[in-house]
Amino acid sequence: MFAGITAAFSAFSYMELSSMYPRAGAEYEFVKRAFGERVGLFVGLLVVYFVIITSSAVAIGFGRYFSNLFGGESLIVAVGLFIVLSLIMVYGVKESARVAILITLIEFSGLLIVMYVGLPYLGTVNYLEAPDLAGVFEASALIIFAFLGFEDIVRLSQETKDAEKATPRALLIAISVTVFLYICVAISAVSVLDFQALGVSEVPLADVVAVAFGNDAFILMSWIAMFSTMNTVLVVMLGGSRIVYGMADSGSLPKFLSRVHPRFQTPWTAIFGIALVSSIFVLIGDIIVVANIANFMIFLVFFYGQYLLDKAPLYRSRKKTPFQNPFKHRKFATVPFSWSIIRCFSSFPDQPGGHGLWFFSL
Repeated sequence: MFAGITAAFSAFSYMELSSMYPRAGAEYEFVKRAFGERVGLFVGLLVVYFVIITSSAVAIGFGRYFSNLFGGESLIVAVGLFIVLSLIMVYGVKESARVAILITLIEFSGLLIVMYVGLPYLGTVNYLEAPDLAGVFEASALIIFAFLGFEDIVRLSQETKDAEKATPRALLIAISVTVFLYICVAISAVSVLDFQALGVSEVPLADVVAVAFGNDAFILMSWIAMFSTMNTVLVVMLGGSRIVYGMADSGSLPKFLSRVHPRFQTPWTAIFGIALVSSIFVLIGDIIVVANIANFMIFLVFFYGQYLLDKAPLYRSRKKTPFQNPFKHRKFATVPFSWSIIRCFSSFPDQPGGHGLWFFSL
């Protein structure tokens, strides 16, 4: 819930900004209009870096699931995933969206299974039981990674009909449904198994489903998790390629990255560029470190998004927008404040070099 609230604050900022400037450059475009080209370039590069790191981290997870089911080298499988998804994205944005919807339905079925298994156990435990709040905030700092992705909707707004109204509406629906589903899954999981047992499990949801389905649950959940990671990489790369295209089209990145395929009308050079660099980052091979780096980078981007609505004269002076962020015009930026509270109790300082980044996030 804490992670969902933090993500929601950022989502509200994105809703208003996207209703004002529905462009492929998204964060780059927003910041550039308020603070100029240099700051816009800085934020745009942070987003591109976040996209690459996130794609790499999740592709590593896909490779491991695939290797467990079929064998093979996980890193080679991860690189192969980038190639296949790049070809789909170049073929068309509608086709990419259809693939994403199909895989989302598969993911949703996995969550429904967990909730179904937990139904007979609801109300059998104390849901407010916890050793201390530090564990709650530590878990929130990690789970925030699962909420990231709503911003990709904004990056596709230039290819959306009636984007000024449709994009904020889509963001609101996405964050609301996601928070609701995650809360339901969390309640179901701790109802079936003790939260301490779940905390030390490498496959917690599979352990929950195993209560009802036995050892077959591990194979079932591995399949669902494999499709889930595939979908995440697809959506992140789809949005990231539009950021690269928007920056290149504005002249901030090399012009060849703004080339559009003559037949499919997709930014093919930006797509393959993201795939190539992400494949290189796969060699890091450590999901925890990669995920923490990505979390910190997106925090900086969210900070600028909220700051624009709190402080920037360009946006303050605008009299009317299709969507108004209800949390702007406060004495402190809501996103950095709530994120800093979570970071106080996170495990990020335990990572190499984490102390400096943790201090900076405060």
